[in-house]
Amino acid sequence: MPSEKAQKIDLNSDYPCPCRRRGRLVPIALTEALGCDRCQNIFVVAQNGYAIEQLPTTSPYKRSWRWNGHNWCVANTSWREMYLPVALVIVIVLLIGWLPFALGLPLGPNIIPGAILAVLLAAFPALMVWLAYRR
Repeated sequence: MPSEKAQKIDLNSDYPCPCRRRGRLVPIALTEALGCDRCQNIFVVAQNGYAIEQLPTTSPYKRSWRWNGHNWCVANTSWREMYLPVALVIVIVLLIGWLPFALGLPLGPNIIPGAILAVLLAAFPALMVWLAYRR
């Protein structure tokens, strides 16, 4: 069974690219960085040599991996990576909570404004999440 403990990264060793492409990481001369020969990403050695971080591209969040001797494991799983699923759960809970309230109003002319209000109250956070996540 492979060890899950992170191993120190040796800049002279051969590693596969953590981006799941078939590239290999090659050392960049005079730096503590590795470059992929297939996807052209650059990774710097971080955290005392136990992890590599991808240099920022279009994403505002740094991606980081640890080498366990056999493959790369994601090193920093933070709340930022779970932002979209958590926001979607909040929107679904709002929908489940507000729609019965809107539909539970007495039948008549008040049910349509109540349903519209419930959908708008659920759609507003969804719109905010979409605007924040697309950036």
